Amino acid sequence: MSLNAVAHLNFHGQARAALDFYRSVFGGQATVVTYGDFGMPAEAPDAAKVVFGQVAADNGFRVMAYDVPGEERPVAQDTPTTRRENGTTITREPFFLSVRGETVDEVAAVWDRLADGATVIEAFGPAQWAPAFGMLTDRFGVTWILDVAAEYAQA
Repeated sequence: MSLNAVAHLNFHGQARAALDFYRSVFGGQATVVTYGDFGMPAEAPDAAKVVFGQVAADNGFRVMAYDVPGEERPVAQDTPTTRRENGTTITREPFFLSVRGETVDEVAAVWDRLADGATVIEAFGPAQWAPAFGMLTDRFGVTWILDVAAEYAQA
C-alpha cells in the first residue's frame, strides 16, 4: 500500500489564479473543474469558481486547491503572520508548504519564480542545516519553505 499527502489549499475566489501560478512555477498540468461543471446553474454566483483543482508535475510536485463557496475575499496583504528572528521562526500559521530539492540550482530556480510578488521572510541562501534555505509568503498568502536536502538527510 502506498499513501501520499497532498496539500489542499482553500481560497475565496483565487484558486484558478493560484493554480495557474503554481503551474508556471513548478511545471506540470493544471486541472480545474468549476461548480458549474458539476451542474450549478451558470447564473449562480459561485458557478465559475473552482470546486476541484490541482497541479501535478512529473518532478513529483502536487498541490490541490478550491474556492470556498460564498463571498470572495482578497488575499490578506497586511502584516505577515510569520517572521524570522534570531534564527527562529515566529508564526501564528497552522502550516507551511515545504519544497525540498537535491541541488541548489534546481531549488533556486523554483525560488526565483515563486518569489514573484511574494513577501520574503528569509532570503534563499546557505543555512547552518542545509546547503540552501529560504522562506516566503506568496502572492496568495501561502507560506513556503524551500530548501536543499543536506547529505545526512538523503540516507
